[in-house]
Amino acid sequence: MALPLMPKATAVWLVENTGLTFDQIAEFCGMHELEVQAIADDEVAVGMVGRDPVAGGELTWDEIRRVEKDPNAKLQMRHQDLPQPVARAKGPRYTPVTKRGDKPDAIAWLLKTYPQLTDAQLCKLIGTTKPTIASVRDKTHWNSQNIKPRNPVLLGLCSQREMEAALEKARKGRPADEEEETETVSGLVEGGAGAGDTAEYDAD
Repeated sequence: MALPLMPKATAVWLVENTGLTFDQIAEFCGMHELEVQAIADDEVAVGMVGRDPVAGGELTWDEIRRVEKDPNAKLQMRHQDLPQPVARAKGPRYTPVTKRGDKPDAIAWLLKTYPQLTDAQLCKLIGTTKPTIASVRDKTHWNSQNIKPRNPVLLGLCSQREMEAALEKARKGRPADEEEETETVSGLVEGGAGAGDTAEYDAD
């Protein structure tokens, strides 16, 4: 069941202005009956201004009067024909104006530190555009002289969790032959040259 916008303040108002039972008020406000009784006894919510659910469009006086006459009845929230909030369409991340100047620094840091990230991932991660990324990479950005690579997490442009998720996605999206080549090179570096390599070296 939907609850009023401000349950406790609504309970305060109903205690002060109606003859509803504690149980009826508790049911409507999603509270415990003892908590409503404590409000009536001035043990909690002392000084809290009550919120009128009738003025707020959540109840009608007819509904309150109906329930007052029957201790077993329950208040029914008034159906409101109000437009529902429109969900924000997916798109570039919104960045406060005060932080927008930090994006080139963040791009430079990511390009240097995590070159495996795609331009699309960078766009999503810090809310930038591909032309901006290209200008930073090519050093053709209008403010190139003042760009200093800085961690976007510390700049507040993304969270550490978001960055780690992007890196994990980039790692999983890497082609298999590229992974094998990396592992082979790593093995040679760690294990040293093999017998065949030595023989070829001696022959030269």
